[in-house]
Amino acid sequence: MIVIIGISLLLFSLNLFKTNIVYKDQIAVLMYHHIYDQDISSSTITTKLFRDQLTLLKNKGYQFISLQQMKEFLDGAPIPKKAVLVTFDDGYESFYNNAYPILKEMSIPAVNFIITGSLEHPQQDIPKKMSREQIKAMLSDSSLIEVQCHTDSLHFKNPLGKAMLVGHLSADGKPETDEQYKHRIVSDTQSCISKLNPLNPAPVDTLAYPYGIYNHEAVDDIQEAGIKYAFTILTKMTTRQADHLRIPRINAGSPDITPAILEKSILRSIIPIK
Repeated sequence: MIVIIGISLLLFSLNLFKTNIVYKDQIAVLMYHHIYDQDISSSTITTKLFRDQLTLLKNKGYQFISLQQMKEFLDGAPIPKKAVLVTFDDGYESFYNNAYPILKEMSIPAVNFIITGSLEHPQQDIPKKMSREQIKAMLSDSSLIEVQCHTDSLHFKNPLGKAMLVGHLSADGKPETDEQYKHRIVSDTQSCISKLNPLNPAPVDTLAYPYGIYNHEAVDDIQEAGIKYAFTILTKMTTRQADHLRIPRINAGSPDITPAILEKSILRSIIPIK
């Protein structure tokens, strides 16, 4: 029995060297941040690379789905074979200027996770963020795009270097109590939801964890605040059995990820389903 299982896994691994594999009942959720031709960083790619990645996947028969289709899939609905969901973090203005025109041209749905605390003065951030007006214009122009939560004001780290979503704060030398921590997380999440509700036609019930960092308390607290789905940075495919509050994603937004490398990352992440 062990030998049979070992041979099966070996054959599956060898098949990953082929690029014509058709997977089903799972989703490759791609993660991007900044699409810009002048900046250089580990989370910034050029408009050409972004277009080339999407073009290769389209030409290879990958099917781009919406966030709503993913939610329905997790609840039991079917999805196309070779399903892909495009996600963006941080709400950069480069999404509006550079990514959105390409997505619209190619009829590819996407979701952008917005740090709503930046909506008041989006041009003061570096890189600049999208304004309410830009988000409204984009969402009224096309049903392909939606916005969801990336917290209101928790996309920072405390003085000890811990992500604000999981790190307790200190005031006057006294650490934050569990009750104070819970109130801060719930209130921040509710604030994010309330700011996006007037902008997003679909329900605002989804969050991407800042830095991909979370703990059990944070998961419970955002759920209490109204979040039903949350994305991590764990590199895996999303199956129907995925935890709705710990959905994995595959990084596609680094400058060294060529179209071919991105496809290999997807193929390596495929989960054998009986």
